[in-house]
Amino acid sequence: MDNNTYLVRLKAYDARRGHVLRRYTYAGIKFQEERGWYRVEKPVADYLRTVRQLPGDAYSPLAFDVSTEAEAKALDATEADEARVKRSASDELKLSPARPAGTLTTEDLPKAEEKDTRRAKREKD
Repeated sequence: MDNNTYLVRLKAYDARRGHVLRRYTYAGIKFQEERGWYRVEKPVADYLRTVRQLPGDAYSPLAFDVSTEAEAKALDATEADEARVKRSASDELKLSPARPAGTLTTEDLPKAEEKDTRRAKREKD
């Protein structure tokens, strides 16, 4: 639309990656993670580019995705493809064959304690 606007969104909650913010308010705009993209003016976007997940922690991950409209659409398309990786029941699924009976598995291997007792016996002999 306008060259002076950007699309911004709060990064999805993922504590493992340090993305812990679920809402953030700046300049009277309440950003909520579940709402997705917001169109904002350039000065607001420029500020949000600098916001970290943990205030005052320079090593904390960035809190917002700030993109042009084209970049945001490409990001959405990529995320949709990644979400589609999971197969559904309506997909054409190939048979996942089970192991034939008698195949050696890790359960068939001797346990660590058994190995130690055998080693101790050999050392005695």
